[in-house]
Amino acid sequence: MSAKPFVCVNPASANGRTGERWSELAGALRAAIGDFEVGMTRGPREAGDLVRKAIRDGADFIVSVGGDGTHNEVVQGFFDPQLPDVPLRAGITLGIVPTGTGGDFRRTLGLSREALEAIQQLGGPRRTADVGRLTYTAHAGHTSQAYFINIGSFGMSGLVDKIVNESTKALGGKMSFLLGVGRASLQYKNQPVRLRLDDGPALERTVNNVAVANARYYGGGMKIAPDADFGDGVFDVVVVGDLNTFEMARGLKKIYDGTHVDGSNPKIEVYRARRVHAEPAQPGQSVLIDMDGEQPGRLPATFEILPGAIRLVTGPEANG
Repeated sequence: MSAKPFVCVNPASANGRTGERWSELAGALRAAIGDFEVGMTRGPREAGDLVRKAIRDGADFIVSVGGDGTHNEVVQGFFDPQLPDVPLRAGITLGIVPTGTGGDFRRTLGLSREALEAIQQLGGPRRTADVGRLTYTAHAGHTSQAYFINIGSFGMSGLVDKIVNESTKALGGKMSFLLGVGRASLQYKNQPVRLRLDDGPALERTVNNVAVANARYYGGGMKIAPDADFGDGVFDVVVVGDLNTFEMARGLKKIYDGTHVDGSNPKIEVYRARRVHAEPAQPGQSVLIDMDGEQPGRLPATFEILPGAIRLVTGPEANG
């Protein structure tokens, strides 16, 4: 069995720039963590299989090199699909090297946006972290399951993901998502949904978006859940209600700096829960899901917290 760190690389991230500079990154990684095994992904969803095999072969330190979508796929490999409640092995640590366009998760972890600097931070403090488990309706209609480390959401964010992931990200994360938000706002109509938080009563809301947050940022830098803590055992659930296009545009700056939850807008509500079930309030309606920047399917869906499931390497400015 190998005890070497395993580095999972998405060479296609950042429009292929990760692959182009892999030699430079590999040299920096060897200097920082010593000898390691490496797996290069060749297509979607391969990262989970590579990481799962590495953990079964004995690796206890996994490094994900890519964007937020890559980090999400890597987290899938920490779990056995046949035993979805617990990780393959206790105490496995995940470190991330952000080379993609969004970089939302690294913001919460307090890591540098520069890959070489983030590599130097891989020796930083380890913190126990929760993982979200999402049971959702796939586009084909069957029930599927996946994990998320950052934020799961639904509503306009699902449409934004669809638009952004079908477009070039050459302009960078923030601009790509802003353009996606602009295009989505012209197409999206606020949708009625039914929510149940833990064992509480059903809540019916017409929403622009609902974020089920394990961490703080999504959408290329939006601080949607400014008080979320990835190790506290609960989600921060931010319900952005029936805002019109003008209200969304006017409030966008507040979402980026995290002041939208100050209580001044009654259409924005914040809850905490370990389990969130959501479904369309109208039959036949398609409410799209966002999961760490990916668009896997639609409601009905259930979000559940798995407390302390993994360990994360954090930087000097980690903020929960």
